[in-house]
Amino acid sequence: MRISAGTGPDASLLPLAGSAGVVLLFLAVLVGLLAKRLRAAQRRAGVEAERVRGWAEQQTSRQRAELARREEQLADELRRVRSREDELAARSADLERTRGEAEALVTRRVAVLERAGGLSAEQARAELLREAATTARREAAVTVREIEREAREEGERRARGILAGAIQRLATVQTAETAVTVLRLPSEDMKGRIIGREGRNIRAFEAVTGVNLIIDDTPATVQLSCFDPVRRETARLTLEQLVEDGRIHPTRIEHVHERSREEVEQCCVRAGEDALLDARVGGMHPELVRTLGSLRYRVSYGQNVLGHLLESAHLAGMMAAELGVAPEPVRRSALLHDIGKALTHEVEGSHAAVGADFARRHGESPEVVHAIAAHHGEVEPRTVEAVLTQAADACSGGRPGARKESLEVYVRRLARLEEIARAHEGVAEVYAMQAGREVRVMVRPEEVDDLGAQLIAREVARQVSEELTYPGQIRVTVVRESRAIAVAS
Repeated sequence: MRISAGTGPDASLLPLAGSAGVVLLFLAVLVGLLAKRLRAAQRRAGVEAERVRGWAEQQTSRQRAELARREEQLADELRRVRSREDELAARSADLERTRGEAEALVTRRVAVLERAGGLSAEQARAELLREAATTARREAAVTVREIEREAREEGERRARGILAGAIQRLATVQTAETAVTVLRLPSEDMKGRIIGREGRNIRAFEAVTGVNLIIDDTPATVQLSCFDPVRRETARLTLEQLVEDGRIHPTRIEHVHERSREEVEQCCVRAGEDALLDARVGGMHPELVRTLGSLRYRVSYGQNVLGHLLESAHLAGMMAAELGVAPEPVRRSALLHDIGKALTHEVEGSHAAVGADFARRHGESPEVVHAIAAHHGEVEPRTVEAVLTQAADACSGGRPGARKESLEVYVRRLARLEEIARAHEGVAEVYAMQAGREVRVMVRPEEVDDLGAQLIAREVARQVSEELTYPGQIRVTVVRESRAIAVAS
């Protein structure tokens, strides 16, 4: 009998049975996979647990080693402390033993002193002599110190007496230096001739001499203003000769000024020779004599330098005579001690060092050279001449009315004005005029053109404003003048 697949009573259950088998198979596979993963996870967990256990054991071992090391350190520290305690205990025992020995020594000393009362006559005499000698030495030392103190006081008193006597015996005039020279004219009409046509004569005079010529309403009087006394004296002689001659024009001014300059040089030589005679000093090099005489026209803190040198020479000679020292070398040293002030504008350095070098080069003795170099303490004085020169210089400069600080500051400021302008290339002459309110700069026309003259004026004004302190304003005038001269024969 044939049964049809679609007509039997269980035909609809066959697909369901097949699907259930697949599902069971899938579940069985899934369970197997899960079991494998579980076993793998268990193995990994075991490995991780072993690793963690090993790390924990390493940390524990390391901490145990650190604790062991610290215990060892503490044990070492404890041993050092115990050793220190033992050492302190030993020192304490030594101190106790030393204290006991000292007490025993004191006890024996007391016993010896107690037995000293039973000494023989000779022993007692020797002990008495030793005590007397000790007392005598102590009293002698006190006496020596007292004698030294009295000798020091007596020396200072005598030194003051010598200085006071020398100053009282020397009578000098008080110094009153100015920066203006007044010149009397024979008539009021001479002012017009001095000024010249359109002021050419007065401009030529100021340009040649470097002195400011002041002509005001004062009857028959003109003033010459300049901080440099040598330049002012030369200008005075020039103007006197021009007024006396009556011919005043630029060429004549130049000729007379040159002749007046030579005359001032001769006056310097004569002044130097007169100073040597007055100070009773001889045998000096001619250049030293001329330089010494030029100090007649120079001032220091308002004090005439040549007068200061003569005063110092007299004071030093008197002090040398009081001390029993040969006065001539001392007077010579004091007379030359400030000679460097005539050269400081030409040579770098202090006037003491410059003057000492100048005197050495012109044949002065080592004693005189050393006194010049040491008169301001730049070199330690080692000779009597140096000490007396220093004392005479201080006495002459320190007396009341001898010096004026303000004039020296004023002169230095004007000299610095001229130095600033003279430092530029192409500058021939520089003159500070109008009491320092004007700087007149004469340039060489072949080296400086008109544009260069303007640059020099601006640069000088800038440097003056930066370096100097002054009231008001300072006018800088740069003059560039060219001349053509021909001679007809």
